[in-house]
Amino acid sequence: MGRALDSPRHEALRALLVERRTKAGLRQVDLAKRLKRRQDYISYVETGQKVVDVVEYLEWAEAIGFDPAQAMRKLRKTPK
Repeated sequence: MGRALDSPRHEALRALLVERRTKAGLRQVDLAKRLKRRQDYISYVETGQKVVDVVEYLEWAEAIGFDPAQAMRKLRKTPK
């Protein structure tokens, strides 16, 4: 099974991460500092140029302040 970066679930994940970041009042550069990453890393994830793995997902959740399990349950409802 390939990793389609434009699958509905990837799109939903990216939208969720952007929504949670903006809801927390964070700019990309703010989140990057919290994650000890460069701002372009945040941009690559949010624009679909990079796939987020499970560890990165958990780090984003901790840095932004949302429950990763609750968000994952919402994402599971997204069609494949």
